[in-house]
Amino acid sequence: MTERRAILSGSTFEEQIGYARAVVLGDAVYVSGTTGFDYATMTISEDVVEQAAQCLRNIGAALAEAGSSFADVVRVRYLLPDAADFEPCWPVLRECFGEVRPAATMQVCGLADPRMRIEIEVDARRTR
Repeated sequence: MTERRAILSGSTFEEQIGYARAVVLGDAVYVSGTTGFDYATMTISEDVVEQAAQCLRNIGAALAEAGSSFADVVRVRYLLPDAADFEPCWPVLRECFGEVRPAATMQVCGLADPRMRIEIEVDARRTR
């Protein structure tokens, strides 16, 4: 049977809603849509670029716990309520994905909390 393991970040949302930050299934890692909340303090910046950077820190921590890294990401999904917020985030996104070049999608949609300006979700492979 394939190993299945849930990775929790300590976000109150995971407990309240009933999901894991990431799920490891064999060599695959599925990271949930991750927002710019600092889960230690449950605070979020008003700035979309700072939110994107925090999303990536949260995702990086989940990937590391799963035995993976940004270098192993094969798909990334960007979810934003306002399409105009996407381009300002490109430099911080390129820092993690510029060399990796995962398959990517950007979608304009509503998010669960009006303070959230970007949500990022990734799929990766475990290499460790």
